[in-house]
Amino acid sequence: MLKKYTQLTLNYSVYEYGQSLVIHADCLEWLSIIPECSIHAIVTDPPYGVKEYDFDQLEKKENGKGGIWRIPPSFDGNIRSPLPRFTALNDKERDSLYRFFLEWAKIVIRPICPGGHIFIASNTFLSQLVFQALVDGGLEYRGTVIRLVRTLRGGDRPKNAEEEFDDVCSMPRGCFEPWGIFRKPLLKGMKVSDCLKEFGTGGLRRKPDGNPFEDVIASERTPQRERNIVEHPSLKPQSFLRKIVYASLPLGKGIIVDPFMGSGSTIAAAEAIGYPGIGIERYKDYFEKSQIAIPKLTKIQTEDYQTALEM
Repeated sequence: MLKKYTQLTLNYSVYEYGQSLVIHADCLEWLSIIPECSIHAIVTDPPYGVKEYDFDQLEKKENGKGGIWRIPPSFDGNIRSPLPRFTALNDKERDSLYRFFLEWAKIVIRPICPGGHIFIASNTFLSQLVFQALVDGGLEYRGTVIRLVRTLRGGDRPKNAEEEFDDVCSMPRGCFEPWGIFRKPLLKGMKVSDCLKEFGTGGLRRKPDGNPFEDVIASERTPQRERNIVEHPSLKPQSFLRKIVYASLPLGKGIIVDPFMGSGSTIAAAEAIGYPGIGIERYKDYFEKSQIAIPKLTKIQTEDYQTALEM
């Protein structure tokens, strides 16, 4: 396996699991030096404050001091996880975020095949800004997947005035998560059918039952059994990720990449479906933890897609 993908592993630290590879690297560097048209799809949940995964901010989260991470109060007896305070970003930080994703799009557009799709997780505060940056960087906007998921985020009374304004919430309770769908433009004069024949890209794979992929997906919160496998603040459930990953390769062939891999949940979803994946992670701690997490997450049984695939 490693020999087959030598042109993609380069001189980075790498380990292999099943059909997939995990690489300890900065994704901007890796994407800028791998061969042109060498990957077929991207599914990723990137850092959205740009700085929330900086080492100093992670240390503040671990110490309960917050920083950009908000340490929310308990809600109806539930202990709530820390979450990035995207509303705290100032104009300069929002501009930095825009420029980061603008440059990311300009870099990613070269190694992905024409017609290759990119699914990128976002949030209601920043999706407009980030999606515009990706379009300005040369990608086609193809729609948004709405992940319907009732969370404990939002809905709080005004901070330090909870009793005074008991009937007020400072923002709505979050009940959905937007995932942008983007595509590298097809070659001039090329139809989707031509792109499918030449690159295996251009469209989205229908669901295992033959129905079209849909842009609204009812989703559970990440189950505790998956959170027990690996500690990561943005861990997405396998039951949702496998649907996105499955749709990303229209012919069920090609290489799917997660350039902001984190704990490896996207790679686990690819392995569960039978796709080869490549995960890129620049933080050594997450890179090392993924070696334990990916095999365990891959073995998680989900009801719908896994059952359909095994029939």
